[in-house]
Amino acid sequence: MSLNLQSDVSLKAFNSFGVDVRARRFAEAHDDDDVREALSLANQQGLPLLVIGGGSNLLLTRDVEALVLRMASRGIRILEADGEQVLVEAEAGEPWHPFVQWSLAQGLNGLENLSLIPGTVGAAPMQNIGAYGVEIKDLFAGLTALDRHTGELRDFALEECAFAYRDSLFKREAGRWLILRVRFRLSRLAALRLDYGPVRQRLAEMGIEAPTASDVSQAICAIRSEKLPDPAELGNAGSFFKNPLVPFELAERIRAEHADLVSYPAGAGLAKLAAGWLIERAGWKGAREGDAGVHRLQALVLVNYGNASGAQLLQLAQRIQADILERFGVTLEIEPNVL
Repeated sequence: MSLNLQSDVSLKAFNSFGVDVRARRFAEAHDDDDVREALSLANQQGLPLLVIGGGSNLLLTRDVEALVLRMASRGIRILEADGEQVLVEAEAGEPWHPFVQWSLAQGLNGLENLSLIPGTVGAAPMQNIGAYGVEIKDLFAGLTALDRHTGELRDFALEECAFAYRDSLFKREAGRWLILRVRFRLSRLAALRLDYGPVRQRLAEMGIEAPTASDVSQAICAIRSEKLPDPAELGNAGSFFKNPLVPFELAERIRAEHADLVSYPAGAGLAKLAAGWLIERAGWKGAREGDAGVHRLQALVLVNYGNASGAQLLQLAQRIQADILERFGVTLEIEPNVL
């Protein structure tokens, strides 16, 4: 398949904020050959190559003077099945939540806590996506990436990816590595993680005493649907700020003034604070400036009520950051990639 290169394309449909900016060039990659062709064309035309997946972790603040390549490769396969352990590989363009549902339909456990996270398989390791006590790194078995500098393929093992909280080698070196496919080691035996957030409570409300992985997925889908707006109905990129890691002493100083502070031990003298709690306590929940706003039910989510620009959403985010720093001495870090 030859690459279909388009000019002056609106990216409104390709980012979950629904921000209407334009790309100088745009194409979709369905296989490795398309990726290589896009790299070659970008070099020929003197343009950067911007690779996107579902556009669910992206805030576009201006027109993009680049060749925007949307990863549209599809395919899921079982590579090995060794007793209870099963090695699964998925192409980068596979939508994440349907991939999770596929794994559960095969009787494979491990990804259920990551249900209903938007985006694609290829983008998942970039952020080391996580939810309800599970991160990608916990199930990760390797990936294949293209080195944009040399054109060579390289396989990465877990220890080479430098996974951290919402971070990885691939995020830090985004201009170099282009993820083509990702491998996960899943299990036929359930080892359910139920102790993070209101998962157990939701299962009890559902009348489920001996949950399966599919039950956990269903409970988490219900929780997320109540907490997070559907990007198809209200533009957003999910959690906009990372939960900050702060010195334990700072967390205790805040707790002395706010006994209901939501925090978790993070080891090495650190505490992880709930960014949503900080933003809500500062009075930003439900705030709106034009069409840019903070969701009325979840303070961690910035939303586009219709025609907000990326720049307006970023300005709102920066005002929130400045206020949280002044009130609590805590620096909030933006989670989506800002361009």
